[in-house]
Amino acid sequence: MKIGVLGSGDVAKVLASGFLQHGHDTMMGTRDSAKLAEWRSRNPSGRVGSFEEAAAFGQVVVLAVKGSAAAAALRAAGAENLAGKPVMDATNPIADAPPRNGVLKFFTSLDESLMEQLQREFADAHFVKAFNSVGNARMVNPRFAGGKPTMFICGNDQAAKKTVGDLVEQFGWELADMGSAEAARAIEPLCMLWCIPGFLRNEWTHAFKLLR
Repeated sequence: MKIGVLGSGDVAKVLASGFLQHGHDTMMGTRDSAKLAEWRSRNPSGRVGSFEEAAAFGQVVVLAVKGSAAAAALRAAGAENLAGKPVMDATNPIADAPPRNGVLKFFTSLDESLMEQLQREFADAHFVKAFNSVGNARMVNPRFAGGKPTMFICGNDQAAKKTVGDLVEQFGWELADMGSAEAARAIEPLCMLWCIPGFLRNEWTHAFKLLR
């Protein structure tokens, strides 16, 4: 598929490299192409453009920016370029405040997730939460002694979830569909839980597993 990745941070670069590795035509969208010079040199088949160009290019759009910049990035991408497309949302609503006893502060409440806010503003896009609850070092082809880790997803559009779910599984994850967009109220805080061992003990290579 053609995939447009919005963002130029570590998560965006790791996911974009993973898509290329798995055979997808990938364009990264950024406000500053200089930030992606090294990525481009290591991924010569990858493309770099503006947010708008990447969103127009992608059959799937990946949102991988700071949570506080998510809405602005999507506005720059253009609602018309997102309409009808799966938008893989890897963002978290992390506030600009230090963690307390290892616990991050969010700028959302438990009654409304960031993804729900974005879905409401960009109503014609099909948001699917994914890749928000693991560090970028283990996002692509993770290897654990305990088997495949679990990626929790949610969203309102079944076809979009199928598309994103296929990509998640292609990256080596076990898929767990948690239902509609409201489930992001529970999935986004998994980021808080995932980060606690990191802040307290400098452990950043774990992942979640759902046992059935």
